[in-house]
Amino acid sequence: MTSSADATPAGRGAQAPRLAVEDLSITFGRTQVLHDVAFDVRPGEIHALVGQNGSGKSTVAKILTGLYSPDAGSRVSVDGHALSLPVRPDEARSRGVAVVHQSLGLVKDATVLENARVGRLTGSRFLRRIDWKAEAAATEAVFERLGRRIPLDVPVGSLREDERATVAIARALQDISPGTGLIIFDESTRSLGRDALEQFFAMLDGVVATGTAALLITHRLEEVVDAADRVTVLRDGRAVVAGREVAGLDKPGLASLMLGRNAADLEEREPAHVRTEEKPVEVRRLTGLRVRDVSFDVRPGEVLGLTGLGGSGYDDVPYLLTGVSAATEGTVSLPRGPVRVKKLSPAKAVDAGMALVPEGREHAGLAVAMTVAENIAFPQTAPRAGVLPLAAHAERTRAEEWIEKLDVRPPLPHAVVGNLSGGNQQKVLLAKWLATDPDLLVLHEPTQAVDVGARQIIVAAVRAAAAEGRAVVVAGSDENEIALLCDRVLVFSDGVVREELTGEIMPQDVVSAIYTDAPRSRLRERSAAAG
Repeated sequence: MTSSADATPAGRGAQAPRLAVEDLSITFGRTQVLHDVAFDVRPGEIHALVGQNGSGKSTVAKILTGLYSPDAGSRVSVDGHALSLPVRPDEARSRGVAVVHQSLGLVKDATVLENARVGRLTGSRFLRRIDWKAEAAATEAVFERLGRRIPLDVPVGSLREDERATVAIARALQDISPGTGLIIFDESTRSLGRDALEQFFAMLDGVVATGTAALLITHRLEEVVDAADRVTVLRDGRAVVAGREVAGLDKPGLASLMLGRNAADLEEREPAHVRTEEKPVEVRRLTGLRVRDVSFDVRPGEVLGLTGLGGSGYDDVPYLLTGVSAATEGTVSLPRGPVRVKKLSPAKAVDAGMALVPEGREHAGLAVAMTVAENIAFPQTAPRAGVLPLAAHAERTRAEEWIEKLDVRPPLPHAVVGNLSGGNQQKVLLAKWLATDPDLLVLHEPTQAVDVGARQIIVAAVRAAAAEGRAVVVAGSDENEIALLCDRVLVFSDGVVREELTGEIMPQDVVSAIYTDAPRSRLRERSAAAG
C-alpha cells in the first residue's frame, strides 16, 4: 500500500511544472481504464512512467499525443497553460511538446533529412517548391545542439543504432528552444543495444541540463533506476506512486511497486533438466555476418545463453542458424538429421526441427492484423494453404490451450493481435513457435519490452520447454534475463566465443564477462540539482 504522500505530485517551489496531468480518466464502453491519474514533470528532469502491460501507461501516452480523448474533468497543462482535450498536436507543438515514438519512429528507407523534417517541410509561396538547402541548414543546426554530425543524404536504415537515436532526438528538438519544452519518449529505446543506449542517455542528459524536460515511458527498469530523476508507477489504471525520487531505489524495489507485491520470487531460476544421456544438438563451424567459425553443443533440456557487446556477433547466431540470414559455412546436427546452414531457408529450418522467436515482434514475428488463433496456427497451416481446408475447430482448440498456458489476456482466440499489449503479443509469438514442437528453440531478446509480470510467464514457459526435452538457445543483452534463463552462457567478442560461464550464474557474472576490458558505466550520473 502506498502512502498518500507517494500518490500526490509534488511541485518545486512556486515554479509551474513543465507538464501537469490531473484527474486523468478515460472510459471505453463500460470499462474505465484510467482512474484520476495525476503526476507532474519538472523542468530539467527525466521523469519515468512505468507499469505492467495493461497498467495504463500506453493509454496515458495516447492521450498526451492526441490519439485518445479523455473523460470530462481531466486536465493537462504545459507551463501552466491548459491544453485542449483531446490534445491537438499543433497546439501541443506550439507549447513545446514533442514525441519520440516506439522504436524511435523512423522510416528506414527515407534519408536522415527527410526523417528529421517530416511534418515540417515547407514549400515556396507560389510554386510550393521545397527549399532543401534551408531544410538542411535547420537540421544541421539541431545536430549541432546535440554535438553530433550525421550525413543528411543517407538512408536512416544504413545508420548505426546510436546515430538513429540521434536523428530521433534531433527531430523532437527542432520545435523546442534550449531550456524549454518537453519530450515524450514512448518506448523509444526498446530496440537499442547497450552501446546505443548509453549514448542515447548521454545526449538526453545534455538536453535536460538546459532545462528541457523528458517524460520517459519504458519497460526497462535499469533506465529508471540509472537515469530517471523521479518515477510515477501505474497499476490497474491508477497512479499508485507519483513523482517519487528515484535516488536510492533499486530494480527489485521498483518491480515490487509495479506488481504490488514482493518481486524476489520472480528472480528464482528453475532447476535445469539437462538430459546428459541424449545426443546434443551440435553446431559446427558457423560462419556468416559477424560470426567466425563458431562451434558449440546444446543438450536436450538445456538453455544455452549467447551474449556480448553490440557488434560481437552473438545476436547474428539465431538468424544464421535458422536460415533468416545467409551463412557462408556451418552445420547443425539435429535429431531429425544434419543440416547445412549454407543456403538454408527458414521453411527448411522449420522442417528440420528448428524454431526462431525473433526480436521485433511487430515486423518480424507476428501478423498483427490477424487473430491470436490465426497467428498460433500459421506455421502449421501455411505450408498446406490452398491444398487442404483449414481445421477451424482444431485451430481454435490449439489457441485456447496456449492462451491458458501463457496467460494471454484477453483470453480470446479471435482477438486481433495488434490490439493486445506488448507483453501479450510476445506471449502469442512464443506460443506460435512452441506449438510447432521444435527440437531446437532459438530466441532473440525474448523478454524485451515486456513488464516484470509478463517476463515471469515467458521465462517459465521457456524453462518448461527445455524441461520437456528441447534444446534451447537464447541470445540476449540483458544480464538479468540471461542469468535467469540460462544454464550455461557463451560470451562473444569479435565474432568468436571468448568465454563460457557455467554453474550458478549471477547477473554480475554476465556483466563482468562482457565488459572484461572496460567496466560498464551507469546510463546517467544524476546531478545534485536533479536528484
